[in-house]
Amino acid sequence: MTSGPRHDHPARHVRRSRIAPAVALLSLLYAGPTLAATCDGISVPDTAPAGGNLVLNGLGIRKATMLAVHVYVAALYLPQKSSDAQKIIATRQPWQVVMHFERDVSASDMRGAFEEGFKKAAGSKLASLQDRITALNNQMTDVKKGQTISYASDPAKGVTVTVAGKSGAPIAGEDFSTALMTIWVGSSPPNPDLKSGMLGGKCG
Repeated sequence: MTSGPRHDHPARHVRRSRIAPAVALLSLLYAGPTLAATCDGISVPDTAPAGGNLVLNGLGIRKATMLAVHVYVAALYLPQKSSDAQKIIATRQPWQVVMHFERDVSASDMRGAFEEGFKKAAGSKLASLQDRITALNNQMTDVKKGQTISYASDPAKGVTVTVAGKSGAPIAGEDFSTALMTIWVGSSPPNPDLKSGMLGGKCG
């Protein structure tokens, strides 16, 4: 004997109509940031949690030696997008720079790059920053291809450095944060393509 067609009880429809929006909301709440851009085969999220919900400003490639060897892709996150380097440097605001390494780099090479960078960026203020530059360099370790280093600046706390997922103590001072940002987007960046990409230009 076959039974007739099954009719759902109206209450089931009510429950389903309530469950579907709830599931959709939960998926939005727990979903991670979407991937906004890809540069040199490296995809990065469109937002960063440091200092609130920062947005991706641009991606630049750090190139080294006469052969323009690709060392890392740097992603700059700001509260609002800007292509004005001087405004970015001068504005007291949270920011984050995440380096995605494309090759192995030794701690000594990282320290040497920062020493050179701060000499160009800090000028006459270099001596007052020296202890904090040392604190930054003490946090550097050998970095492997595929790892990241993050520099997150919070005006109230300072710059927190996270190397391969491990964070150190914040390095305080607006002057330090300003000098660090100047290294990348100031008048003497490590290479022009790095600066132009971080400011929203073509990453290449």
